[in-house]
Amino acid sequence: MKFTQLFIPTTRETPSDVTAVCQALSLRAGYVRQLAAGLYIFLPLGWRVLNKINRILKEEMEKIGAQEISMPILHPAEIWQQTGRWFSIKEEMFRLKDRNGRDMCLGMTHEEIMTWVAAKELRSYRDLPQIWYQIQTKLRDEARPRGGILRTREFIMKDSYSFDVDQAGLDRNYQKHAEAYHRIFQRCGLLFYQVESDAGMMGGAMSHEFMAPTPAGEDEIVICKSCGYMANTEVAYSQFASSGGHEMPFEEVHTPGKRTVREVSEFLNLTPASFLKSILVIAESGPVLALLRGDYELHEKKLAKIIGSFRPASRDEILQHLQVEPGFIGPVGHSAFRIVADPSVQTGTFVSGANKEDYHVTGIKADKHFAAEWHDIRGVKPGDTCSSCNSSLLIEKAIEIGNIFKLGTKYSEPLRAVYLDKEGQEQLMIMGSYGIGPARIAAAVIEQSYDADGIIWPKSIAPFDIEIIPLNVMDARTMEVAEHLHQNLSAIYNSLSKRSFEVLMDDRNERPGVKFKDADLIGIPLHVIIGERGLKDNLIELKTRRTKQAVKVPLDLAVSEIFKVYYESE
Repeated sequence: MKFTQLFIPTTRETPSDVTAVCQALSLRAGYVRQLAAGLYIFLPLGWRVLNKINRILKEEMEKIGAQEISMPILHPAEIWQQTGRWFSIKEEMFRLKDRNGRDMCLGMTHEEIMTWVAAKELRSYRDLPQIWYQIQTKLRDEARPRGGILRTREFIMKDSYSFDVDQAGLDRNYQKHAEAYHRIFQRCGLLFYQVESDAGMMGGAMSHEFMAPTPAGEDEIVICKSCGYMANTEVAYSQFASSGGHEMPFEEVHTPGKRTVREVSEFLNLTPASFLKSILVIAESGPVLALLRGDYELHEKKLAKIIGSFRPASRDEILQHLQVEPGFIGPVGHSAFRIVADPSVQTGTFVSGANKEDYHVTGIKADKHFAAEWHDIRGVKPGDTCSSCNSSLLIEKAIEIGNIFKLGTKYSEPLRAVYLDKEGQEQLMIMGSYGIGPARIAAAVIEQSYDADGIIWPKSIAPFDIEIIPLNVMDARTMEVAEHLHQNLSAIYNSLSKRSFEVLMDDRNERPGVKFKDADLIGIPLHVIIGERGLKDNLIELKTRRTKQAVKVPLDLAVSEIFKVYYESE
């Protein structure tokens, strides 16, 4: 393919509202263009990358016996209503009515529709197991689209679903998908972790996420290098560091105008770990007081698992339920409503609000001065240690690139996806759900593989394998050599993949500097540079994009040397 025949609108400037490297480079290198917030157009180079990723997905899915199908994007509301998610999913779902006034939605995932098909078509244990997959458009009304193609409102996803007769079958298919995902991400050139995760709106008994570490990640993962424990911070557990506190008398102290942990700690010359945070929230069942140590932050998802959905109490609600101004709340003397406390305040003595403006109480002890339910509701922080091996934990930012869920009967029960067992008795199908975002893979690869000059694609998903760069297209011999190599390389077959090289030739009448800058920005793995000066000695130059190492090779050995350098790189 010739550069002049392709639409590759590279730019030198980065838009001012860009927040991530992958967003900046995919825009500058001409891979995507933004239509609106969270809506992106994949231009020819970007679409080639996605197709390479999708080809890998299909190959690995079919290796585990998955069968490709295609489901509609537009769904009737009643199927989602049967599972309850029509009501539990809020603003993220795009909803509409058809011309007959029938409620419809745009699919943000396909558990309901896949289960509906299984319920209609799978009758007997002889029909199981099944694995069905698709690579399909999804739509989710993200509140804050960010990071370019990293978090969008319309995106392509590979989602697969397994149907089994029992838990053992689900376990096998879950493991098959986990192993397939490892192969997929390795083939795409990613560094990644498989971590424990929260099932969220998907539900089910177990789930894992596949995370690509990068500073641009919207998630945080907790890692123990010693024993291998890995989890999303949403579900991560740790041993909390000792507070190092000391005994204090149980008494009120005057703290005029001091409301925050930092302010009170500094005023009393104590560490934040000596403080007890008291946070009033409003759950559906009523007010709940959450308690945790002052050097920790409340983990809202952990608390929500215990008390259900909730929101922070307003100033008026704090005054109504506690008769005190915000900033002076404490746990002492409250028995009329529920108290949920983190184990970090179960032992030791602490300072907290006195439920009286401009006063705090010292010497507070659990069980003696307040009673509570004890649950881990704190976020893991640096300095915590692993619950399994007591080693220090690391916290890294990461991009979620895939997930796997053991759904069990969450969807088969409400949608009556049943089969007849060997005794002719109806049994519920046991389900799993498994997703991968191809665009997220591309974004994560860019985040992990770039330099000051642009993208560095791994060979497996690069839009082209080789870029030929003739430095002077007006010179007849330069272009004769370039055309000859272009034709020959495009005809060479890789003995492993049985496909020809995909070659881009920069046939533009541009200065060498412009061509070099664009080549580095676009990130094709191997550059073949043909110049008049080298041709005088019958030499051309081969430059590897990742290492920037260059080697001159004889023109009569060019094809074989290109073949050799290409496969020896990376």
